[in-house]
Amino acid sequence: MRASQPNAMSEPDQQREVATMEQTLARLEQRLARVEVMLGLAEVPARPPAAQTHAATRLATAASVGELEVAVGQNLFANIGIGVLAIACALVLSLPWHALPQFIPSLVGWLLAGSLFLLAHGLRDTLPLIARQCRGIAMALGFFATLRLCYFGSPSLLVQGSATAAACLTLAVAVNLAIGWRRKSVLLTGLAMFSGYAAALAVGTPWFVFTMITAMCLVAAWALSRRDWPWLIVFATPCGWLTYLLWALGDPLTGHRVEVANGPIAGLCLLLGWMVMHALAMSCRSQRTCEGPVAQVGAVLNSGGYLLFLVHSLVKYQAAFFAAHVAASLVLLGIAVLFWVRERSRFATFIYAMTGYAALNMALIKATEVPDLFAWLSAQSLLVMTTAIWFRSRFIIVANFLIYLAVVICYMVLVQQEHGLSLLLGVVALTSARILKWQKDRLELKTELMRNAYLTSAFIVLPYTFYHIVPQAWVALSWVGIALFYYVMNLLTGARKYRWMGHNTLLLSVAYILIMSIGKLDGAQRIISFLVLGTVLLAVSLLFTLIRARQHRGGGHADGGGVGSPDKPAPPPD
Repeated sequence: MRASQPNAMSEPDQQREVATMEQTLARLEQRLARVEVMLGLAEVPARPPAAQTHAATRLATAASVGELEVAVGQNLFANIGIGVLAIACALVLSLPWHALPQFIPSLVGWLLAGSLFLLAHGLRDTLPLIARQCRGIAMALGFFATLRLCYFGSPSLLVQGSATAAACLTLAVAVNLAIGWRRKSVLLTGLAMFSGYAAALAVGTPWFVFTMITAMCLVAAWALSRRDWPWLIVFATPCGWLTYLLWALGDPLTGHRVEVANGPIAGLCLLLGWMVMHALAMSCRSQRTCEGPVAQVGAVLNSGGYLLFLVHSLVKYQAAFFAAHVAASLVLLGIAVLFWVRERSRFATFIYAMTGYAALNMALIKATEVPDLFAWLSAQSLLVMTTAIWFRSRFIIVANFLIYLAVVICYMVLVQQEHGLSLLLGVVALTSARILKWQKDRLELKTELMRNAYLTSAFIVLPYTFYHIVPQAWVALSWVGIALFYYVMNLLTGARKYRWMGHNTLLLSVAYILIMSIGKLDGAQRIISFLVLGTVLLAVSLLFTLIRARQHRGGGHADGGGVGSPDKPAPPPD
């Protein structure tokens, strides 16, 4: 019992001992710090006591909670309240006001907008966020008050589509743009641009819509060149397409029924012009060499305007469809060249180039009939391949193969009677494979996947072609001819893949003869087929046996890529 008493310690004694140890450690740290200062070493900051650390943590937590409460209770509620009051004012202005002259609601709206501008000016130093919100709401109310001159009245003061209405709305948009530009605010400038698109739909006449969209494109381009605001281009692009779409549908937002508008064909031309304007403006941004989200989103949205171009031309401008889509193809490919030359942009180049090829496909589909269409599409595949090499784009190579594969499948499904055009598809596949081998380093291809895909397509398409264009008795012999062609290609290029294609084609010929000779070939045809095929098989076997023996005698390798002289080194495996 006595031995355990020294270890027993009351709680106050334990607290005093802990405090003594902390004081001792603090003195040791101070002494070490003085020694480090004398030696010229970096001073180690003193460790704050645990109580101070906990107190600082509690204060930081309380401060963060307080800031969050201020953000919600002061800023968020104020912004929402201002927005709700603005909506209420707009609803009041939209009432008929039968007992008063029709200019009174608009006058009230302008007075409210002016009051909000004065309030924003007074709060610019104390509450800058609320001041900015008041300024934006004032711009919206001022435009809505001007719009009230044309709508919501019975009757309205100004006629929709009249020159006076267009002039008043243009003035309101110009005032908003001036305010946004003067305040150096991208958000306020974007709001002013939005009012411009709304004014275009409010007036609704074709040339006013075209002029306003063009003006907003120029404003966005000017803001990018002067203030480096690329997101305004991203904002202006879909707004322009949506405005054109609503106008082309008959402007249903202003109460008209949905129908395709009978506008001038200049609208289609301006669609291409707006694409060029957006692309030129985006290529002038300060960070041209950086493929960030701004450039990528802008490229996708801008090229998406071709969908609008396609639908409108298909529905309303059938007579000019071919010429329009050839022009669209040239414009989009030109934009792809622009981004490649100025920025070496792989993403934007791919998006615009593939959209341009799609436009060319639409023109070919309109101008030619099946099966001649597939000949033109296969020739276009080689054109796409050459431009992909210049652009150094593996993405275009992959997309081009997928399009080529779709063309082959559609040809086999849609063409009922074979005329030999599928032979061109096989030639295109072989040519594309050689181009990929030739330009492998330029395209930075790491694998043989795409080349193997084209060779596989040729291996399938060529037997399919001869199966349909050659009399049934000579199909197997024609396939033997294809195999011999592959062996010749192996001799010329040293590519082992051609040799294996020849082997597989010979095996396919054997299988065909064994199956077809049972009941569909007469005696003479059966004998000729077996004699020719057997002779070729034995000749090929003897040839490769002799080559293998010569390679062993010459010290070569039996697994070389080509079938060449033993005195020459074997080419690398292909």
